[in-house]
Amino acid sequence: MSGVLAPRLSRSDRTLSAAADALAGRRRGIRAWLPFFGPAVIASIAYMDPGNFATNIQAGASHGYMLLWVVVMANLVAMLFQSLSAKLGIVTGCSLARLCRAHFPTPLTLCMWVASEVAAMATDLAETIGAAIAISLLFGIPLMPALLITFVVTYALLTLQSRGFRPLELIIAGFVGVICLSYLLELIIAPPDWGAFAYHAVVPQLAGPQSVMLAVGIIGATVMPHAIYLHSALMPQRVPTRTDAERRQVLRFSNREVIIALGLAGMVNLAMVAMAATMFHQGHSDVGEIETAYHTLVPLMGMAAAGAFLTALLASGVSSSVVGTMAGQTIMQDFVGFRIPLWLRRLVTMLPALAVIMAGVDATTALVMSQVVLSLVLPVPMLALLHLTGRRDVMGAFANQRHTQALAWVTTLVVIALNGILLLQTFGVPLNLLPGL
Repeated sequence: MSGVLAPRLSRSDRTLSAAADALAGRRRGIRAWLPFFGPAVIASIAYMDPGNFATNIQAGASHGYMLLWVVVMANLVAMLFQSLSAKLGIVTGCSLARLCRAHFPTPLTLCMWVASEVAAMATDLAETIGAAIAISLLFGIPLMPALLITFVVTYALLTLQSRGFRPLELIIAGFVGVICLSYLLELIIAPPDWGAFAYHAVVPQLAGPQSVMLAVGIIGATVMPHAIYLHSALMPQRVPTRTDAERRQVLRFSNREVIIALGLAGMVNLAMVAMAATMFHQGHSDVGEIETAYHTLVPLMGMAAAGAFLTALLASGVSSSVVGTMAGQTIMQDFVGFRIPLWLRRLVTMLPALAVIMAGVDATTALVMSQVVLSLVLPVPMLALLHLTGRRDVMGAFANQRHTQALAWVTTLVVIALNGILLLQTFGVPLNLLPGL
């Protein structure tokens, strides 16, 4: 024996090797799929962030189970756009932001970059404040120290990117697991009316302007700009492909992952609404803030339910803040070809949250306003994605088929219209002044 040991492969290298074996037909079944599992899980965090907590709690407390169908519809829209984003990255080997820079005029690209940076900061505002609220309530410390703890924890997690893609994917998957288990515990402690749950999950129903506003808010805050950008950027580095046959195979694995990951996110959102409907709709329908929800849960269902709620919020805030910063890195690097140190990126995106807390603004109000900012920016990546994935000179044989393109455009226009309604309502235009509402 020579006595020379082969270098130990990193977890990411082992994942790439396993993916290559799957593409070559040497792995079958779930073992063939697992190496491709990760990017959609990271993107799914955007659909379980603290902004969703605030919206879903208010929806369940105010209207019971009635708006569950909106959550189902919103997640179907999310599945469509995340699958298109992943396809763009798989087929072209480039992110959405980089392709925008390559195919759009420079002035338009710069405007898109500025809008996307604003969205990234608004996203991080909601996520950082959500994590800080959870830390503050769990450990009984003021919001400002809790915000600084959030900064340290998320920065430490972001440094794992230097070890390759796999460690961070697994940690984010762990956070998703914590959120899912926490809400499973909530449903066990306080089981919903499953008949009403099933009925309202599939039967559309509204009751007045407030329910319309909440429905619009749920849909408008579901398809996140940064998740669309990030998903396309995650795919090229995951499994390099050489032929169209390999790309089709990776795309099949990716679509399955999108369905599973976004399906789990959808079930968590359904559980959020159901928990609020079960706990607050009768007698506490005015609950609309995260802190109020926690303090109301303690006497109603005990510390176990309240602790599970805060644990889910903390996991959501920390993981979504990590993902939001990753998206911000991608947006800056691929739109304008410029990088800044990770610690500086994290600090810059945290400044709005710091300013909000120092100014004494209500935290939940800040969460809601951040969603309004996101709704303004949302059309930018949606329209760019549909334009690029529909072009044969960009996608080749993988360009969207006519029925896919038509469905995506109709969905886009509906989401944009609903976001417009949300903005009008936010700025004081009564919904009863709008035709048909």
